[in-house]
Amino acid sequence: MLKKRLIFTLLYQNKHFFLSRNFRLQKIGNIDWLKKNYNFSKISSSIDELIILNVDRNSDTSLDFADLLGEVAKNCFVPIAAGGGIRNIDQARMLLRSGADKVVLNTAVFWNIELINELIKEFGSQSVVASVDIKRENANFKIFSNCGSVEVAGTVKEWFELISNSNIGELFITSIDGDGTGQGINLDVLELLPKNFSKPLILAGGIGQPNHFIAPFLDDRVDAVATANLLNFVGDGLMLSRLEIINNKIDIPKWNFQLISDIRNSCGR
Repeated sequence: MLKKRLIFTLLYQNKHFFLSRNFRLQKIGNIDWLKKNYNFSKISSSIDELIILNVDRNSDTSLDFADLLGEVAKNCFVPIAAGGGIRNIDQARMLLRSGADKVVLNTAVFWNIELINELIKEFGSQSVVASVDIKRENANFKIFSNCGSVEVAGTVKEWFELISNSNIGELFITSIDGDGTGQGINLDVLELLPKNFSKPLILAGGIGQPNHFIAPFLDDRVDAVATANLLNFVGDGLMLSRLEIINNKIDIPKWNFQLISDIRNSCGR
């Protein structure tokens, strides 16, 4: 069985990074702010993967986003998944050439399956992540695309079944209700997965402190947990989260933080 993964997510729009709460955005800072508060050459030992999403709702900012991705990737030593507004294979190729290992697609999963199949044929299943944003309405969950603004027809179960039977490499589920609340992740949506679902599964929406990682990681259906809570994990927050996970006997890669620090210091980093 693969080890669990702790993932950090960055939300980017128009040269700035954002906090999100229930998919409503709050500007935090630019790339200089990010570098000041998150040295990726150091926090790479605290996370297993980085996801960077371009959440611009209005214009084609793929060139600007690719430049930003390349800047972050220079000092990031973990796999990067990038997405947001990918409308064609050239945009996906640009992100992969700029430092991404995988591309994340949301809207295209529901409205442009031809693009999904083209990406899989060109880059392989392992390079394509399907992002599904869900929201509870009364007793049911519904799926929304286009940054949570458009309701998708069909049931969550039906879409999970389609993804399960496709060649998509990975599923990334975000709870709109839990997003940015810091109240912990609701695991109820996992009951809608097919019993034979075998693709790696990332869960997000509600992580606000280190112990919030524990419950989802203890569920065998969850392979990775992501947080986009920039302010709660400034400083040693991500490292402390990893230590909390390890202390709870969860099978996640273990790093010698002191050894890594000593090596970096000797290299002048």
